[in-house]
Amino acid sequence: MNLNIEHRTRYTYTDPVSYTIQQLRLTPQDGAGQRVKRWEIRVNGHLQRFIDSHGNAAHTLVIDKPHDEIQIIASGEVETGLDQQSHDNRLPLPVYLRQTALTEADTALRKFTDRYTAYLQDSSALWLEDMMHAILKKVPYVRGSTSVATPAAEAFAQGGGVCQDHAHIYLACCRHLGIPARYVSGYLFTQDGSLMESHAWADVWCGERGWHSLDISNGMPTNGVHVRLAVGLDYRDACPVSGVRSGGGLETMRVGVLVNQSAQVQEAQQQ
Repeated sequence: MNLNIEHRTRYTYTDPVSYTIQQLRLTPQDGAGQRVKRWEIRVNGHLQRFIDSHGNAAHTLVIDKPHDEIQIIASGEVETGLDQQSHDNRLPLPVYLRQTALTEADTALRKFTDRYTAYLQDSSALWLEDMMHAILKKVPYVRGSTSVATPAAEAFAQGGGVCQDHAHIYLACCRHLGIPARYVSGYLFTQDGSLMESHAWADVWCGERGWHSLDISNGMPTNGVHVRLAVGLDYRDACPVSGVRSGGGLETMRVGVLVNQSAQVQEAQQQ
């Protein structure tokens, strides 16, 4: 499947900003079942590309003159659904056993996870998918119920969350069981265009089979409708845009994501 993607981010400020520095993880790479056919990032500032510690293609954005808005447009075409196993390990696997503030398992999460201890010697990934479905049943998708700063344990306790919460909970469970797992940010294509935003899922290490990717929010392994951008220990490592500024007063952020199979983005979708 060839997917055309346009990701627009716009920041506006009530007062002038004197200086902005951001890190952008908005560049997909070849591998893990995808091939980048074309890609570009347009910004009203200076970009410096680098590869971060997790192997993500990233950019530092610097705007060092007064400004009252920032426009970031990432767009291109990615071929998906390729038959490729993913064994990419820029960092040692034990790194992905490390719990973070967003993935720390509390007593309730550990108790939930312990029921899967008996399956640790099972080399198939089926029980890992069973755990995914159990999480989604326990924590159904509820938009607006959490924020990107909500820890896994809190989302699990309140019984509702979105894609980053599902990924964090799954990571907490895997790491509690001693299985390396990592957070993935990216895009999801839907026929009806119902998900016009970034998406998140999880990679779990399956030994000789490499990384197995599970979209917990949709209860399925990833397939040709997913495009990955970045990986990390949690959302903070892999989020599309992060940074700091000096000045600016109140900030407003608007984000729009278009993912389709057509060669042109329709005006109606943009609106």
